[in-house]
Amino acid sequence: MTENTASRRIALGADHGGFELKEKIKAHLLGQGYAVHDCGTHSTDAVDYPVFARAVAQRVSRGEADVGILIDGAGIGSSMVANKLPGVRAALCYYTASANNAREHNDANVLTMGSGFVGPNLALQIVDVFLTTQCTAERHLRRVSMIEPGVEPGGQPGGQPGGQSGGQPTSESPATQAPACQCQEEKMSATQSSQSIPEQDLQRIVQRIMDLAGGGDIGCATLACGFCKTCAQTNPELVRQFLEMGADRIAHQPGAGDLPRELAASIDHTLLKPDATTEQLKSLCAEARDYGFASVCVNPSNVKLVASELAGTKVKACSVVGFPLGATTPEIKALEARRAIRDGAREIDMVINVGALKSGDDDLVYRDIRAVTEVCMDGRSICKVILETALLNDDEKVRACQAARRARADFVKTSTGFGPGGATAADVALMSHAVSGTRMGVKASGGIRDLEGAQEMIHAGATRLGVSAGVKIVKQAKGMTVSEGSTKEKY
Repeated sequence: MTENTASRRIALGADHGGFELKEKIKAHLLGQGYAVHDCGTHSTDAVDYPVFARAVAQRVSRGEADVGILIDGAGIGSSMVANKLPGVRAALCYYTASANNAREHNDANVLTMGSGFVGPNLALQIVDVFLTTQCTAERHLRRVSMIEPGVEPGGQPGGQPGGQSGGQPTSESPATQAPACQCQEEKMSATQSSQSIPEQDLQRIVQRIMDLAGGGDIGCATLACGFCKTCAQTNPELVRQFLEMGADRIAHQPGAGDLPRELAASIDHTLLKPDATTEQLKSLCAEARDYGFASVCVNPSNVKLVASELAGTKVKACSVVGFPLGATTPEIKALEARRAIRDGAREIDMVINVGALKSGDDDLVYRDIRAVTEVCMDGRSICKVILETALLNDDEKVRACQAARRARADFVKTSTGFGPGGATAADVALMSHAVSGTRMGVKASGGIRDLEGAQEMIHAGATRLGVSAGVKIVKQAKGMTVSEGSTKEKY
């Protein structure tokens, strides 16, 4: 059921650092019909953030607003201030996934954001998710009720669950009912749901989704693409949105067709297949020359050929190092990088030692990266550090970024494209935050197959993208008819 937005009262506030973003959010909310009370500030003149954070939180605490939204430079201070007031549950969110979690799991009623970390497009997405997500699961509501002062774990104030009216106490008392593990509850729920659906019905559901999505072959090798419709060639306008939101590099596979120069200059033309032939590599370079791509990325043994083909052009040769497993020693990676640079590479994408990181040997991870960055600095080449995020937890991703930062790399990159998964907005936002305050960039690569997904990466902080699509993407961006081509090939 569609919610009546006019019935939602929103208190909005910011300090001088968040003023401009506040104004954009206010216009967005008013355009959607929300009732907005602007608590200030009303200019970019320097002010104290606690004044405005408290004003917004007070309106939520007194029931004069249903939701509060606060923006300052980092979002941290406003969150601290807001959470001092009774009944306020302020959540600092840097990306849409955290906004969804804050509402669904914690019933947050005040959203705080940092204008120094969140761009306007991402901020509006975060706001929309925050305002449209509800906390309805009984286990979450029960835990939310424990947040208020005076409520012991496992109990409710006055015997009633908080956070929502009309809740019913559990049939067993807290003293006799052991708190259930959330992950166990979710696992059991998922298992019960899947077991309740016969296999033949699941098959029919999948087929129906494929039919609704249009079915057909969209050029991807994976089965999921039969119905997800997420390949970039089906939604090429995302490429332009990437650039508008700050991307400076996009990678894709070889293809055929014309494309606008302003898009081509942001593309890393990539061919990392082990069976790539000389003819394919020369064709790759010809496309790069003709369309003005930023670089051509190939395996080390092909760098000399590519550099020769690109001589006299602005297109750079790029090589991978320790690819795709990252399991070679720092010395070998350094030698590999040095040879690639000697052969003509001006950009190096090296894969970290994932096993060392997961074993807690951060010093080895640092030395591994530093061995390559030193070679790149000597050879005046760019060094990008591939983390293979699908294999890591959040702590490991942050530690890897810190090692790359300490080693003075130029970029951190999500994936090789050969691992178990690709880039996610959450990973990009996490990596972007981990390298904030430096000149390092973040490259999202692997699994970005549609305009919406790529846009989310840029919003989350990516400055380069790896997208599995060919020249066909930009050809479609011009509104040209595109025949089924050779986009089934993966890197």
